[in-house]
Amino acid sequence: MTWEITSDLERFAAAAGDFLRASPVRHTVFLTLIDNLRVRGRHAYGPADPFFGWWTTSSGAVDGVLLQTPPHPVLFSSLPPEAVPAAVEALADRPISGVTMAEGDIPAFAGERSYVAGMRTRLFRLGTLTPPDPAPPGFARPATVADRDLLLTWVADFEAFVGEPREDTSELVDDHLAYAGVTLWIDGGRPVAMAIRSRPQAGMVRILRVWTPPELRRRGYAGGATTAATRAALDEGASEVVLYTDLANPTSNALYQRLGYRPVEDRAMVRFV
Repeated sequence: MTWEITSDLERFAAAAGDFLRASPVRHTVFLTLIDNLRVRGRHAYGPADPFFGWWTTSSGAVDGVLLQTPPHPVLFSSLPPEAVPAAVEALADRPISGVTMAEGDIPAFAGERSYVAGMRTRLFRLGTLTPPDPAPPGFARPATVADRDLLLTWVADFEAFVGEPREDTSELVDDHLAYAGVTLWIDGGRPVAMAIRSRPQAGMVRILRVWTPPELRRRGYAGGATTAATRAALDEGASEVVLYTDLANPTSNALYQRLGYRPVEDRAMVRFV
């Protein structure tokens, strides 16, 4: 039983691909990150090189993975208990500033290191889509290049709101527009909310970003945009639609459950000090 660590994306995808695709809902972030790194390049998330790893059991099967796109924390899948302390050893020569993993695995990984708790998230999977009733005023349409300047502002505002500001959102926005991945909610002749979804991966699509400017909230626009983006994913053939929420935000957690999303698992992020 051992961890294999590599900076070769395609080697990782070949070794861990079957494991990830066997449970695309739980592995949604890994699948979309692999896709983004292939499409946008290995430095899509920052100037430092990403690295990847997979845990192999005594029978030779993959039973856990990790991935880091610096400067973000190392992301872990669910792991067998023995893989957690082994990961500490496997990454001992790397500067690890933080991790995102199952909350119960954090003490074993941290050991005696001090850490500060960050965002706790919940993964939701769509059951039966239930549009808001009554529906918000307006209608949905796909964003186009004509909306690019607005999307640059809104994506930057979203990233700042969740605590992950980017220096430049143009490449991200252009990529979403390239596959028609942005749904806008229109009311009064102007966009009032957006919902962005990923490309399909192993039959799974993830709702990535939902944003309504603060001055336009509490009118149901986010629910309308999320419903429309979810329906677009289903119409394009997705068999699973998923999203993550911040557990500290009761409004979004309640909204997505009203729309038919059901909880799957919780994760936590910590930063070491």
